[in-house]
Amino acid sequence: MPLQTPPLRGIHDERGAKFTEFGGWDMPVEFDSIRTEHAAVRGDAGIFDVSHMGQIHVSGPDATELMQRLTSNDVSRLAVGDSQYAAITDEDGIILDDTVVYRLPGEDGETTTASRGDGDGATYLFVPNAGTDEATHERWLEYRNEWGLEATVDNRTDEYAMFAVQGPNAVGLVEDATDESVADLERFEARYATIDGVECWTARTGYTGEDGFELIVPWATAEEIWATFDCQPCGLGARDTLRIEAGLLLAGQDFDPEVDPRTPYEAGIGFTVALETEFVGRDTLTEVEAAGVAERLVGFELIDRGVPRHGYDITNAEGRVVGTVTSGTMSPTLERPIGLGYVPVEYAEPGTTLQIVVRGQSKKARVETTPFIDTV
Repeated sequence: MPLQTPPLRGIHDERGAKFTEFGGWDMPVEFDSIRTEHAAVRGDAGIFDVSHMGQIHVSGPDATELMQRLTSNDVSRLAVGDSQYAAITDEDGIILDDTVVYRLPGEDGETTTASRGDGDGATYLFVPNAGTDEATHERWLEYRNEWGLEATVDNRTDEYAMFAVQGPNAVGLVEDATDESVADLERFEARYATIDGVECWTARTGYTGEDGFELIVPWATAEEIWATFDCQPCGLGARDTLRIEAGLLLAGQDFDPEVDPRTPYEAGIGFTVALETEFVGRDTLTEVEAAGVAERLVGFELIDRGVPRHGYDITNAEGRVVGTVTSGTMSPTLERPIGLGYVPVEYAEPGTTLQIVVRGQSKKARVETTPFIDTV
């Protein structure tokens, strides 16, 4: 099956980008170097093409109820222009995906003055991870039909590009580019703003640990919007090193419903679980929250020389395997090897000494709090 391509595939190729397959998409992994792009985001600003992320639009009289019952967080808390991070879980409380849910202005003209909890007829956009949009769309339709809810669910992944402008100077760049001011938006707030005559959903969100915006723009206008921003283009390589430093999860790597099934409590995102709401997996997660978990995702730093990678064994001092590395890198910011992995709770306290098996050799590591760096 041919790979899907973002609208700027040719532009990126002309710029000299190297490409990789990710979630069924042919995406730029780096333009100049991962270290150069990483440093730009930490010290100045960079722009990422993240058009491989899904876009699911939900509207109608029962849109709020459908979103509430299929995501773990409390959608009723959202006013127009708000967003929230949430998990999508199955009946066993296992994370199928993580997502950001945005409440959009409705077709009836409601604005950001709408109160939280006023969800009748609300409109939502949520962003599933790369390659999961079709399955997620089907899931929403199946449950909508099973529950007899009145809601329209559209997969609009092929209609919109998505860019992330991130870094200490990113807010100024986006503010200068938009006709409407966006600098007053708080984290996880959004509004429509006009860039080069194009209305773009402009959200103060991101996946790097830095301040900035994610822009959802019409597919046909992607080239001119991208060209508006005079900053370092960045690929998925730097996006990965940045998000590891920030202690953020990567779907399919730090959790996978088939290969490495995990609950939000194991994965360290229990804050996304609103047990007072009724959602698929809530009953199981209520039991998990009460009983506690046997394993937790932790951050660690290698003390010995080496670089941890996904799939490497984690052992205790006696050499017994107690866990697995899910993500790892040589941190460009800290200039130290860091990683994430699941270990039994008795090994999860910061300061605990572990061993990471790197190419057959045991390397001493220490459990650290995450994020590894100061984040916004």
